[in-house]
Amino acid sequence: MKRIGLIAMSGVRAHNEELTQLGLTLPGFVDRNRIIASLPSLGLLTLAGLTTRQFEVEYHEIAELRKESELPDHFDLIALSTFTAQLKEAWQVADFYRGKNIPVVMGGIPVSSLPEETKEHCASVVIGEGEPLWPAVLDDFERGRLQAFYVQTPRGGFDLREAPMPRFDLLDPDKYNRITVQTSRGCPHKCDFCASSILLTPRYKLKPVEKVIAEIHEIKKIWPRPFIEFADDNSFVHREHYKRLLREVAKEKLRWFTEADVKVAEDDDLLGLMRDSGCQQILIGLESPRKLSLEGVELNNNWKARQRGNYLAAIQKIQSYGVTVNGCFILGLDGDTPEVFDEVCNFVKESGLYEVQVTFLTAFPGTPLYQRLKEEGRVIRDKAWELCTLFDINITPKNMTVAQLQSGFLKLVKRLYSGDETSARRRKFKACLKTSPNFGRRAVAKGEALLAG
Repeated sequence: MKRIGLIAMSGVRAHNEELTQLGLTLPGFVDRNRIIASLPSLGLLTLAGLTTRQFEVEYHEIAELRKESELPDHFDLIALSTFTAQLKEAWQVADFYRGKNIPVVMGGIPVSSLPEETKEHCASVVIGEGEPLWPAVLDDFERGRLQAFYVQTPRGGFDLREAPMPRFDLLDPDKYNRITVQTSRGCPHKCDFCASSILLTPRYKLKPVEKVIAEIHEIKKIWPRPFIEFADDNSFVHREHYKRLLREVAKEKLRWFTEADVKVAEDDDLLGLMRDSGCQQILIGLESPRKLSLEGVELNNNWKARQRGNYLAAIQKIQSYGVTVNGCFILGLDGDTPEVFDEVCNFVKESGLYEVQVTFLTAFPGTPLYQRLKEEGRVIRDKAWELCTLFDINITPKNMTVAQLQSGFLKLVKRLYSGDETSARRRKFKACLKTSPNFGRRAVAKGEALLAG
């Protein structure tokens, strides 16, 4: 039986020494980044679910493998998944296995954005969504004729109704504090900086409710009370679908987290279902409190800038249901000046955000932002993918110097993540809940009554 090694590049760390040191004293600053880096690779687990049982499959995190004196070489085929920041390290891993005459297949967002460079280090590059291409990779591997590139055709978009069951059984439950489940893929918005699944699919896709619940049941065989992260770029775009899903999720007694946009605040029934089904927090890309900085960020119809006036009310509405909001801000946008750091801090206080995440504007390969800034000569060091951590500066801002961006960011982080500020945010949230009419358990019963009627 041939053995396939699925290796996830894990453990992303910022190169910015000052921010790294702050992470030691202000743990809240890097919590979300560490969570993302420590999540298992759902992409690799999904490929494992597509792999027939004639192959023996092992899943490994590179951080664990590096504790050994040498990477294991008992595999017949390697599949590598990586973040952009670890792409060069992934190439090195691929080179190691190539030296052992073990073929390596690489895919994912950064690989699909840089296929030619990646091909120099591996046998095959998968460009696009992996599900429709993986069976052909395995068939060619068995026949000894692996192709250099496997490219998703324009009409070959994967239908999530055909999604396989990920091999959650390959994971060690003691190593993870949350597990990912995908309910949708893509996003209706096109933000110029976004390096998410919109680079793999032009359409927003939904996974059937029954499949999502089946995956949760599979996870619960290993973790009886799991914390689920819905690995979506933008949940709740199709509200009626998600209402059906959340009524089922409510029966599973979960705690869960996801990402969404501010429009979710418009639907009280949906917010009630989120509350009742165990939603602990949603992450919303607010990007900036400054409307000028939001201008042109969303390329389809300037959606982000048009929503700015709704930010405060949306945050307060969502949190009134007991669902905390993690508001994300990007520093270094073209409309930013040195005054923006104070504006972010003031907005966080005024809005009552429970959690906040601040990052640098980062030019990821394959994004409209990278192409534009490269043409403008504003990419500081071309092909320095290791700086794509969100906590390292890889571009020259338009209306401040790099030094001003760095120093302003550091001061902002110290203010936002101080013990006093963090405690104040928690106290304010709890105080608002005490008087909130939305913090109860009525939506599920209402939904069930409607279904019964």
